[in-house]
Amino acid sequence: MTARTETYALIAQLATRGISISFEDANTLRRAQLTLHRWCELECGDGNNYGSWAIERDDVTNLPYMCQYPHDGGMGRYRIADREAGALRRVTAICKRIGAYYHYQTDPRGCALYVSNEPLPDHNYSHGIACCA
Repeated sequence: MTARTETYALIAQLATRGISISFEDANTLRRAQLTLHRWCELECGDGNNYGSWAIERDDVTNLPYMCQYPHDGGMGRYRIADREAGALRRVTAICKRIGAYYHYQTDPRGCALYVSNEPLPDHNYSHGIACCA
């Protein structure tokens, strides 16, 4: 399935809930979901034979850092772009423009972004339209 096909499928799914959206906005939602999903994966962390790493936010500034933990000890971190905040700004702007609501689900085992014409509570967000293929 191509990105264009996935975007058209998202447009069709949103239309079943009475949400009219342009191709550009639907594509932005789909791409934001990909960004948010990857962000959640990196927050959970990963590793190899030499160390592990994960995105962590600073407790004071709330800025994101990529933190690396070599297995032989120590810790390093470097500042990274806050792609999560950027994606959520784009999603918020689109939902406001089309009169919809969204839910950001941070478990990387599923779709990260759901959209609906009604507010989506934390315990029932899957009643929204998943913005992933």
